[in-house]
Amino acid sequence: MTQSAPEDRRPHDSRIIAEPATVDRCKADYRDGAADRATAYKKMRRARVTGRS
Repeated sequence: MTQSAPEDRRPHDSRIIAEPATVDRCKADYRDGAADRATAYKKMRRARVTGRS
């Protein structure tokens, strides 16, 4: 039986924490997510119309 190396459980640096949030960056992220939000809303609306959950 082979033993695997123990998993590294130390916290790692997060890109989200490392980059400061700026108004411009937040606006750009919101703008970039418009298509994803539209698709999600359409799917939710369709699910409610057909009775699926």
